[in-house]
Amino acid sequence: MRTWDAPGWGWSKAAIGFRSEFLDFARGIRVGNLEPHERITRILKAGLEARYGQEFVTERWGRGVYWQWIGFLVRANRAAKPLSSGVSFGCSKFFVTVDGEDGLFKCGLQVERGFVRAPAGFRECQLKSDWDWHRLVKGVTPRGALMAEVRRLVGEEGFRLQAGSWRAPHVFEGKPPTARALHAALADAAPRDWCAFQLYYGQTEQDIRGTAGTDLIEMMMAAFDEVTPAMNLSSQVSIGGSVPVRP
Repeated sequence: MRTWDAPGWGWSKAAIGFRSEFLDFARGIRVGNLEPHERITRILKAGLEARYGQEFVTERWGRGVYWQWIGFLVRANRAAKPLSSGVSFGCSKFFVTVDGEDGLFKCGLQVERGFVRAPAGFRECQLKSDWDWHRLVKGVTPRGALMAEVRRLVGEEGFRLQAGSWRAPHVFEGKPPTARALHAALADAAPRDWCAFQLYYGQTEQDIRGTAGTDLIEMMMAAFDEVTPAMNLSSQVSIGGSVPVRP
């Protein structure tokens, strides 16, 4: 994956106080009891808004000092949903997470199907006709632009793809799936299972430790930039294209 190096980050690199130890592989991503310039949420949101010229909404899973998952979605994309403008599940989004079970810090693109038949109390998580999921599934064709991005990212750039049920996901690494295999993975999730698509760059705890905080932020922004074409192909509202990079 190429490094991300563009002007207009929305903050000064020298002022960033984020540190690698804030990615805790036992507890999650530390966001509490920190100064604003140390918080990954503030840093990435400012960077994304400066990068794309769009307002982003921050979503999260977790509570207290440590969060397990953080997502950033384009506000205009959510607002464009005629049925689902009040929730974020229907939107393609950038995400970061510390997955203790897999032993990876992940950053990239996530598109959710949610539930086809939601349990009681989770009706807002039930798939609607205006969700970006339908664009994603429609784009999974052998000669389509979305599958070209999957082949590039998984086959050439070291990304991983996770698709299907959260309970028993299909993971593709090194060798990208065919369109038929990806369709099968997405369709494999039962209607009452939470189902999603993730295209992400993963790093182990060993990769993370000892890396400067600014370098980690650059890596996350680079991963977001790499998945932007795939995000645009699955979103109702598109955002900017590639930024200047250095080899």
